[in-house]
Amino acid sequence: MTRRTVLSAALRLVVAAVVVFVLDAPLGLGAAAFERQTLEIATKTGVHVFSVEVATTDAERAQGLMHRKELPEGTGMLFDFKRDEPVAMWMKNTYVPLDMIFITADGRIHRIAENTTPMSERIIPSGGPVRGVLEVVAGTAKKLGIAPGDRIGHPMFSGR
Repeated sequence: MTRRTVLSAALRLVVAAVVVFVLDAPLGLGAAAFERQTLEIATKTGVHVFSVEVATTDAERAQGLMHRKELPEGTGMLFDFKRDEPVAMWMKNTYVPLDMIFITADGRIHRIAENTTPMSERIIPSGGPVRGVLEVVAGTAKKLGIAPGDRIGHPMFSGR
């Protein structure tokens, strides 16, 4: 092999490695790779199914939906806080306006913060002890008639 052939082959390997790294990297800088699960919300208008990414560790909850440029309808992120406790969320580095749905351990919606402001560091409190928070694209709660007291169907919640 000539020196040029060896350099060309080496360059192709480097480019291939970079392409694999970029395509395999999660969204956002240092973003976690979240497990995707199905979640259902039973409302007066019917049962609505979502495909959600689940944030269960401190690192995943801290990352959340930061740096995302879009969030398709019917998808979201479910934050698991492991036990009922008052929690607070914010929109720092989050570009997409969201509805935040605060959920108790028995799967009941406790509170909804609708149409949160992107990139804001304003604290959004749960208003009481909750087990989890579901974030969906802003306007979803109003569009689907999701309200406090509605039930969430997901293994995280006991459904008592």
